[in-house]
Amino acid sequence: MTTDDPSPASRVRPDTLSGERAALEQWLDFHRETLALKCQGLDDAQLRTVSVPPSDLNLLGLVRHMAEVELAWFRRVLAGEDTPWLYDDEKDEDRDIHVTDEDTWEEAYATWQEQIAHARANAAGRDLDDRGLRPTSRGKIVNLRWIYLHMIEEYARHNGHADLIRERIDGATGN
Repeated sequence: MTTDDPSPASRVRPDTLSGERAALEQWLDFHRETLALKCQGLDDAQLRTVSVPPSDLNLLGLVRHMAEVELAWFRRVLAGEDTPWLYDDEKDEDRDIHVTDEDTWEEAYATWQEQIAHARANAAGRDLDDRGLRPTSRGKIVNLRWIYLHMIEEYARHNGHADLIRERIDGATGN
């Protein structure tokens, strides 16, 4: 099975004249859609292809990782939810990236989209200056603006990884 179904929506470029909040949300969505596009049209084996050994980074693992990141920042830190980690494993702290034969694109994509929906819902009623209800893992209190900026940075960094992995798989570049 390939990632054509479910297929991600077409990517929308951020408006160049948006206000601060709209710009942050548009850029975050742009980067979310970019990761989905990097995975589009690939089969299971391709989604599991690692970048360059000894790295074990792969597109399926990146999608799982970003689901975990969405949960961390928008549910745990911003909303203060005591939500368990999605891919928690005492023996492997990078279990989100380290996929097994049982891990599927369908589950990873659905989980990622579910966490994005939670993120949007948790951010919707808050102002950019509103502080998270739980400190970060480093004990810092952050506001929603900081979370948006951090998430844009996190996606941008991992989309760079995804670019290289996708190019290695089938030569596709751009997007």
